[in-house]
Amino acid sequence: MSLDEWLLKNFEPGFMDYMTKELQFTPEEMEGELAIWREFTSRHNAPFFTGFLDVLRRFQKGGGIITVVSHSEIPMIRRDYEAAGAAELPALIHGWTPEKEKRKPHPWPVEQILKEFNLNPDEALIVDDLLPGVEMARAAGVDVAGVGWSHSVTPIRKRMKQETDWYFSSIEGWGRWLFGETLS
Repeated sequence: MSLDEWLLKNFEPGFMDYMTKELQFTPEEMEGELAIWREFTSRHNAPFFTGFLDVLRRFQKGGGIITVVSHSEIPMIRRDYEAAGAAELPALIHGWTPEKEKRKPHPWPVEQILKEFNLNPDEALIVDDLLPGVEMARAAGVDVAGVGWSHSVTPIRKRMKQETDWYFSSIEGWGRWLFGETLS
């Protein structure tokens, strides 16, 4: 499988559906996959895309609240932010859980975040690069911005432009929009 094909599978149907429905992994095989993932992520920090942490810091400094909803596990997410010198950024993290209804694309993590910070859906914005995050945003009634920070796969970019309220091909473009700066 090429990298583009892999990204398309992560985009739709999403990693879990790809493993369980298309590849028909058994529960035992899924446990093995999780063990492989944990072993790898325990030895490697996920790097942040250039400019991403700068946008988050500026947003937080202006009074914004940064939260994370990820298919990665909470300790690994915290470790990655700490390794990047950005431990202060996520005010709350929702990571991997075996409970399907409590992870992307289901709205539960977003509902918990809104409740925790006493926010209405129209006071939040979800930013993601793949369809499960968009589906989660829609299910929770929250606007969503798509940012193509991790790929430039044409079918993903086209679909994200259709499915999101705003789409940006770069972190820089997203940041400029977020802070009301003129896009050139």
